[in-house]
Amino acid sequence: MSSMKVCVLFRPLNSKELSEFGDAVSVQGINSDSFIIKDEKEQEFEFTFDRVFYQGSEQADIYEFLALPIVQGAVDAINGTIITYGQTGAGKTYSMEGPSIVDCENKKKGLLQRVVDGLFDAIVNSEKPSKYTIKLSMVEIYMEKVRDLFDLSKDNIQIKESKVHGIILNGATEVAISNSTEALQSLSSGIANRAVGETQMNMSSSRSHCLYIFTVQQDFAKDKRTKFGKLILADLAGSEKVEKTGAEGKILEEAKTINQSLTALGKVINAMTSCTPGKPTHIPYRDSKLTRILQDALGGCSQTALLCCCSPSPFNSSESLSTLRFGARAKHIKASVHVSCKEDLDCNKAIAVYTNVDESRERILGKLRETMTAEDVQLLEKLFVLEGIFFDPNSVDEIEAAYEDVTSRTISSLHKAVEELSTGVEKVSFPNGIELHFDVPWWIISQMKRENAALKARLKASEEFYRRQLEIRPLCLIL
Repeated sequence: MSSMKVCVLFRPLNSKELSEFGDAVSVQGINSDSFIIKDEKEQEFEFTFDRVFYQGSEQADIYEFLALPIVQGAVDAINGTIITYGQTGAGKTYSMEGPSIVDCENKKKGLLQRVVDGLFDAIVNSEKPSKYTIKLSMVEIYMEKVRDLFDLSKDNIQIKESKVHGIILNGATEVAISNSTEALQSLSSGIANRAVGETQMNMSSSRSHCLYIFTVQQDFAKDKRTKFGKLILADLAGSEKVEKTGAEGKILEEAKTINQSLTALGKVINAMTSCTPGKPTHIPYRDSKLTRILQDALGGCSQTALLCCCSPSPFNSSESLSTLRFGARAKHIKASVHVSCKEDLDCNKAIAVYTNVDESRERILGKLRETMTAEDVQLLEKLFVLEGIFFDPNSVDEIEAAYEDVTSRTISSLHKAVEELSTGVEKVSFPNGIELHFDVPWWIISQMKRENAALKARLKASEEFYRRQLEIRPLCLIL
């Protein structure tokens, strides 16, 4: 078990900070991993991290300490994630991309360019008898929707889970890259599609969380094995204080959504680091798209590094302290990484897997039939498909999570559906963004209208049934 690697970067003072406070700073370095920072009341706080990069630090030093081991791990089929976190204007995107993703002098290259070069260098230097394939995806989480930056028509990508690949983005464009030049050109086109806006804190503020996803596949022809290494670079949008950013209108709505998702991330970190050993604890990964996508990284299934980007100015000391406390908390997360490997399945093995999935679905529905009518179970099954709880039987996805979803998202959605149908609204909205109109599909609306009163009573009884079943953790969910 190893801890998440957490580093801190203090960027140089910007023009606004220099005009407000001159060259005054609130940070006093002790050594390469410890420092003291003062808050607005001049109270001192000491922090220690894996590494502290002070003003003037080289981009190459950040890459070599923070990212290089994770890059090498990805080539060896060990998943890795690198996250930049901090307030708006703290230097996250600059650390990730540098001043330009393509035309940039070597000294100023960001993590992205260096990761791309590192991946191809590691493959060239590998002595393993295998064929490597690298694919690149790029998405942003904007207003709680996952958008494909390589194909803007895909503006609401669904998040799924695979036993082999972990959390995946269903349908996201994957671009095969064979060298650094191709990769940087693809990244440049995706970055051009990212949502940005101007605030009083940042002329080009990121209005979304951006994720760069590299999948490294190794094919071993001799023993028909395939290994996968997934490397995610997450450039998070910065937390914002409206009184400092001057956000209004659309920018304000974006800021609210950004802050909500960062709050959800903080809750996940708190839940993970506050749990009692040996006692089950609910980790709210599903509270936001960001935490759901980062579930593998935060849950200990990958090598994860966090770069906390801060301003050294007294003007931003409260936000810097908040960032540092977040990083200190994250430092306690433990990881137990493993190699992602899949044997080459023959037809009989594949059929066996699909049969198990079908059996698991039937067990779940069988439990529902014990207390509900066949018509209501059929209705629920259709709604589960719409909600993303049940998927195609030919894909091994979130079967174990289905029962928990039954108790939370779906029951609340059904309650809302019944209430809205009672008042005669023309559509029903679900938490994942689906809008169910009266004429699509017609039989759901017709059934719910006829059984409105009875369904309310059954839902109440079902809630108590699900609650009892969750307490005993039924074996029917185990494949």
